[in-house]
Amino acid sequence: MNIRCLIIDDEPLAQRVIERFAENIPFLEIVQKCNSAIEALDFLHNRDVDLIFLDINMPRISGMDFLKTLKNPPLVIVTTAYAEFAVQGFELDVVDYLMKPFAFDRFYKAIQKAEELIRGRNRQHIEIKEADKQDDTFIFVKSSKKTFKVNLDDILYIEALGDYVKIYTTEKMIISYQSLKNIETLLPASSFPRVHKSFIIALSRIDLIEGNHVKIKDRLIPIGTNFKTDFERLIKSI
Repeated sequence: MNIRCLIIDDEPLAQRVIERFAENIPFLEIVQKCNSAIEALDFLHNRDVDLIFLDINMPRISGMDFLKTLKNPPLVIVTTAYAEFAVQGFELDVVDYLMKPFAFDRFYKAIQKAEELIRGRNRQHIEIKEADKQDDTFIFVKSSKKTFKVNLDDILYIEALGDYVKIYTTEKMIISYQSLKNIETLLPASSFPRVHKSFIIALSRIDLIEGNHVKIKDRLIPIGTNFKTDFERLIKSI
């Protein structure tokens, strides 16, 4: 089990300390470093992570204010030089609160807490998926005042359109008022990968992959830079 991590800190030295410590823990993967909360929000709009290392004192938006903006935040380990925010941090359910400068043994103790929580979440997710396995062949989608039953086998691809999504199937196109990220949670990731900030595709419906595009029917769909590695890994695993 790899834990995908995001570092949010405006001090390069602090970023490097976390990176160096993470290099000694095989299951930690630093996927991105952000110098501000604004930069991190943009990254999290397109990518998911399991764990955030979060500084508090940053320009424009503090770490605590950033954390309050997240509706379903990943696990968070606070890394800061300010002890006075500890109570507020734990009220926001942070995993741990590391005071700078911290040693590797203290860092590793925090990681063990995060690992235990992630393993527990994964076990719960597997149990839920097993319980619902008989119902994973279709989803229900609201459109205007109607609710459509959409068979997963009929989906070609899904495109984001502002606050809406357009679901293209073999027979019709459905417009639904919801985010692409929301509908992504309803679909099995191994069969419906997100290949771009605006597109989810049905893996079984791909006719051709060429360069940074996939072709489904007569539509060329771009593969985003941030999604290319995960998509290529998925293709190779088949």
